[in-house]
Amino acid sequence: MQVDQKAHIEHVLSVTNAAQLRDDRIQRSWKRCIEDHDLDPTRPTPAHIIEASLFREHRDQIEDFLQVARTGMEQLYKRVCDLGYVLLLTDAQGVAVDFIGNDRWQGELRRSGLYLGADWSEARAGTCAVGTCIADRLPITCHQTDHFDASHIGLTCNGAPLLDPTGDFLGVLDVSALTSPSPRESQHLALQLTMMYAKMIEDANFMHFFREASVLRLGAAWPMVDLSGELMLAFDADGVVVGANSGARRTLQAVGEDGLVSELVGAPLGGIFRESMAEVWRIARAGLCNDRSALTTHQHGVFYASVTPPRVVARSRPAAMDDGDAMVSAPALDRLAGDDPQMQRLIRQAKRLVNKSVDILLHGETGTGKEVVAKALHESSERRDKAFVAINCAAIPESLIESELFGYAAGAFTGGRSKGMKGLIAQADGGTLFLDEIGDMPLHLQTRLLRVLAEKEVTPLGSDKAQAIRLTVVAASHRDLRKLIAEGLFREDLYYRLCGAILYLPPLRQRRDKVYLIERLAAEEAAEMGGSVDIDPQAMSVLCAHPWPGNVRQLRNVLRFSLAVSDAGIIRIDDLPGELMEPAELAQVPAQARPALAETSSEADRLRWRDQEGLWLEESLKRHKWCVTAAAEELGLCRATIYRRMKRYGIVPPNLM
Repeated sequence: MQVDQKAHIEHVLSVTNAAQLRDDRIQRSWKRCIEDHDLDPTRPTPAHIIEASLFREHRDQIEDFLQVARTGMEQLYKRVCDLGYVLLLTDAQGVAVDFIGNDRWQGELRRSGLYLGADWSEARAGTCAVGTCIADRLPITCHQTDHFDASHIGLTCNGAPLLDPTGDFLGVLDVSALTSPSPRESQHLALQLTMMYAKMIEDANFMHFFREASVLRLGAAWPMVDLSGELMLAFDADGVVVGANSGARRTLQAVGEDGLVSELVGAPLGGIFRESMAEVWRIARAGLCNDRSALTTHQHGVFYASVTPPRVVARSRPAAMDDGDAMVSAPALDRLAGDDPQMQRLIRQAKRLVNKSVDILLHGETGTGKEVVAKALHESSERRDKAFVAINCAAIPESLIESELFGYAAGAFTGGRSKGMKGLIAQADGGTLFLDEIGDMPLHLQTRLLRVLAEKEVTPLGSDKAQAIRLTVVAASHRDLRKLIAEGLFREDLYYRLCGAILYLPPLRQRRDKVYLIERLAAEEAAEMGGSVDIDPQAMSVLCAHPWPGNVRQLRNVLRFSLAVSDAGIIRIDDLPGELMEPAELAQVPAQARPALAETSSEADRLRWRDQEGLWLEESLKRHKWCVTAAAEELGLCRATIYRRMKRYGIVPPNLM
């Protein structure tokens, strides 16, 4: 154990064993760690990252808030990234559900717990900014040796609480650094920024939550009220308060007809202010706040006021209609999954979105089936009779992508078509435009695309006449666009234009409906070959156990190969390609399948599987005219793996023979 860790442990023990503690939040937290959480300071514990399935559950519970909070986090990160800070957003249990940091420090950040899925509750990590903020519901700096656990004394952390629009505790915004100056005062500015942006995020969430209500903003200085009201009250058309932010809850009181103090939410504005509702509506009509826009409380407090009208008009719907009735009938979407909870959640969301004027962003690893989902969205919508136009932004050469997207007029450039060309965006008019790998689109084209989406018109190259279009855009990327924004590689305004809704596709290795998916894909491939198929239970066990780095795309290619070499329409274990039988993957095969594998895994069988794999690879290369990139995409492998296997099997392109 390091000397400084040992000294810290001795200090914690001496303080917590003292007869009386100082009135100090850190020391009270140390005491809680020992007495309430049964933590032992002599046993430093590394940061705990929860498992992926549990992390998704935590994240899903506050998904709507995450989209609002991310905007504020990105703005804050721009201010503190050069100082070595990273940002964490945790839920009310202390689990980090969002994170922004420098990828260069990824390994060290993960080991230190400054990463997605880290559990920073006081019961798990001891005294820290997140855990202690949750316990006390107050902003705090936990600097170096303030931490209870000696594993964390190199860190410095600043946390501020976040409340939901109903006043309940929602989570913590945390600004942390791996290293920092020794004086605790060095964190004063970081804590102030954390508190300021926590309030901004909280208020933005309040405005989003009450977007169907009017919002009364109040402040002590009128020039700032329109931008950042210290106190906010959401009220309905009858002037009854339906929500209050934390500032209003701390400051304002409602007085009932009996003269007694009553609950703020549910009270008429007349129970809070001396002025009538007519004055509130006058302020609303006046627009920007001025020195005449003031309201006086019954306790003689004076606040300048501004009213934000409802941003979304509430739509009435029949009382008998429930959430299930709001979803369209969508067989194309239903076919995407079996009983996997993540996919079923995605399908439910998709059914509600298909006919809305909302652009959708699909996130998922390469090969998870983002284009399949996009096509299912289109086929399930009222646009199904219109065009579905798919554009792979990473596949079109940069020199051609502008003319491909926007088209060009006659005579725009030498070598072009004499009558010009209609661009892909214009071809999608009235239908669905699918932008795959949007993160790979060059920056200057992102600017043009943003203009097209904002103005709903496209101008071909070489033309000064704009063409009006109606577009529904589904974009997809396996890259984290928010990191690209932080790195200056993706336009922030385009991101928020595209992500009207975000759907996350889980990787195949995490899905619980593998049997359903394998059987469905095998049936589809067999039908294309003019037959049917059954899968032997032992082969199914191996298929379910494989980690599938290439996801659904790799699975489809494996099934295609297995069908081609199988007999009598039955896929058996020796029909599977050799890559599924490599030693590193045998350990992942379920125990019930291993005896069969042992019986059939003779050296001769292994050689036969290798031969089949080599044949499969060579056929793929021939189909794609020896283009390694295309073959790699088809097989769900990286190019380096293709080259290694070509060398292993002695496969040489014809032009090199």
